[in-house]
Amino acid sequence: MENTINLTLKVWRQNGPREKGRFETYKVSNISTDSSFLEMMDILNEQLINEDKEPVAYDHDCREGICGMCSLYINGRPHGPDDDVTTCQLHMRKFKDGQTVTIEPWRSAGFPVIKDLIVDRSAFDKIIAAGGYVSVNTGGVPDANSIPITKANADEAMDAASCIGCGACVAACKNGSAMLFVSAKVSQLALLPQGKAEASRRAKNMVARMDELGFGNCTNTGACEVECPKGVSIANIARLNREFLSAKLKD
Repeated sequence: MENTINLTLKVWRQNGPREKGRFETYKVSNISTDSSFLEMMDILNEQLINEDKEPVAYDHDCREGICGMCSLYINGRPHGPDDDVTTCQLHMRKFKDGQTVTIEPWRSAGFPVIKDLIVDRSAFDKIIAAGGYVSVNTGGVPDANSIPITKANADEAMDAASCIGCGACVAACKNGSAMLFVSAKVSQLALLPQGKAEASRRAKNMVARMDELGFGNCTNTGACEVECPKGVSIANIARLNREFLSAKLKD
């Protein structure tokens, strides 16, 4: 027999970046514990539409934990009360019948609210555009064994590349730092031969852009690593610091 729960939702509503926001309270009933959190939000919006009320704006796309768009702060945690999952992978079995659930957007100067639960995460795109790429012409696809790379480096690069840019690290950090995101994008290239040619310029430009866009400083609390849905390690931050220092010494 399917288990269902009833919930009280406190949802942040905000008409625009310059408007004053507020919490509004809604009741939802008979929510299947097998449904996802976003499916529950869909049910809420259907209820609001049937009541001739404006639905809640929230961001989502793949619903497979890949795109990172489903960025919500749920009961005080980025992506909610589960580990190593995005909001779209969070299931309602993690909540109790009669529970009050508080739903907010990311809170960061670098992520201004667009509407309700949607924030502007284009700052991450601007950081990537500052240097998170390899621009040299490498020709065709080389044979897999033509560029020797140790397995340890290859594994670390893949782990860093698993970052989906959702922004949970920024939301979890008391300083609103984007260091885990930036360090993951720098690390995945710094560990591979293809990324060496532009390593110095990449580290300096990406860090400068991050600071310019209003993200805070890293104080090594480790909250970003704990809340990262892909388990990206803060060891990447140490690598970014080394890359940045090395680049500055070459100036």
